[in-house]
Amino acid sequence: MSMDPIVSQIKIFGHPLHPGLIHFPVAALIGLIAADLAFVFSADPFWARASVWLAGVGAIGGWLASAAGLMDLLLVSQIRRLITGWCHAMLAVMLLSLATFNWLLRLPDASANIMPQGLYLSLLCGLLITVTGYLGGRLVYENAVGVNIDDMLQEDTST
Repeated sequence: MSMDPIVSQIKIFGHPLHPGLIHFPVAALIGLIAADLAFVFSADPFWARASVWLAGVGAIGGWLASAAGLMDLLLVSQIRRLITGWCHAMLAVMLLSLATFNWLLRLPDASANIMPQGLYLSLLCGLLITVTGYLGGRLVYENAVGVNIDDMLQEDTST
């Protein structure tokens, strides 16, 4: 584990932007799996409409969050030297491509394309979220990407 922090360049009030933005699209894409399953088991058009919105929030929000992550990847040389960073980025691009395709598939007729294509894409996105999130966690916990170690050390000495 590296004790030298890798400072994010894309931040607000000292906090890295990418980890803060990613929670909403992840929640939407995980919720999309539940909405798809609810539609499959109930055939209620409400769940089809909800799935279009969840897919859209997941795709658009994911692209916004990924822009911050991409800028950090491009601007911070220490991140570019990490294989985990590149793997995280490549899987995120695949995930966002599938999430966007899944959303566009639903736009013409929300209920027509949920079964089986939409559900399969949602499940695949859920799997990619798991692996991509794991790698993002490794970047933070093993490589201290975006971690403010100075503040942590000050807290330890004050207690």
